[in-house]
Amino acid sequence: MKINSKAVLRNLVSWAALLPMAATVIIAYLGTVLWSLKISFTNSRTFPSDELVGFAQYERLFNNDRWMLSLQNLAVYGVLFIAACMVIGFLLAVFIDQKVIGEGLFRTVFLYPYAMSFVATGLVWQWLLNPGNGLQQAVRQMGFENFTFDWIIDQDMVIYTIVIATVWQASGLVMALLLAGLRGIDEEIWKAARLDGIPTWRVYVSIVLPMIGPSVATVFILLLTAVVKVFDSVIAMTQGGPGTASEVPAKFIMDHLFGRANIALASAGSIVLLLTVLALVAPFMYARARADRKEASK
Repeated sequence: MKINSKAVLRNLVSWAALLPMAATVIIAYLGTVLWSLKISFTNSRTFPSDELVGFAQYERLFNNDRWMLSLQNLAVYGVLFIAACMVIGFLLAVFIDQKVIGEGLFRTVFLYPYAMSFVATGLVWQWLLNPGNGLQQAVRQMGFENFTFDWIIDQDMVIYTIVIATVWQASGLVMALLLAGLRGIDEEIWKAARLDGIPTWRVYVSIVLPMIGPSVATVFILLLTAVVKVFDSVIAMTQGGPGTASEVPAKFIMDHLFGRANIALASAGSIVLLLTVLALVAPFMYARARADRKEASK
């Protein structure tokens, strides 16, 4: 049996090209996760320690009122953020899919906020929502002296200001991804629906959305990941305040990692977040892999 030296060389080159990425995944990702897991079972403070304390850090974590508040805020933020981004992004995609005049301009305008750093734009949103010199003051100067919009300094409403600002930033990305899915819909489906007299909204709900299911699933996973790691928007707009009213898990972890010199508790928090992401994403990944296998077997 002859060995094709050129084919072997091509395979070796291909595998060699993958080595940097494989090393990054194994060392930078998997390695740091395992290190964080180990640290979460120790009593490490400023520096790592090998003294194991079992699940004591996790018990401290879930007995911490600040951590529980951050989880509550994350749940509220996540539901509203994902729902609003999906709805607004889908409506924008439907609008552009009508082949409107200036489509390229609209796509750019809607997608542009996502290309900007929220550290910068968050400061603009902070100014807009500031009751002293922002939107509230501008409306009052127009004659509506009783108008009040002070959510950013209201402990019960501040988390909703984070939702408003981040939805503004992320809806364009949802629009772009769903628009790509809509452009893949066969025009004959629309012609048949018109001949049958099916309302447009019913076509979108019953036919189009199921057909772009993979795009919707991708959008959902991206938004879910953005929810879990939300940090910059909170820092830029509220610093977690007023008080700890807009605290989120990522800020809790960073504060304890760098500010309070408690790397064990911070590691426990990061592991909890990782397990949460895996628990939420795994069913979608399994369903998608199963659907791909069914398609391949046909």
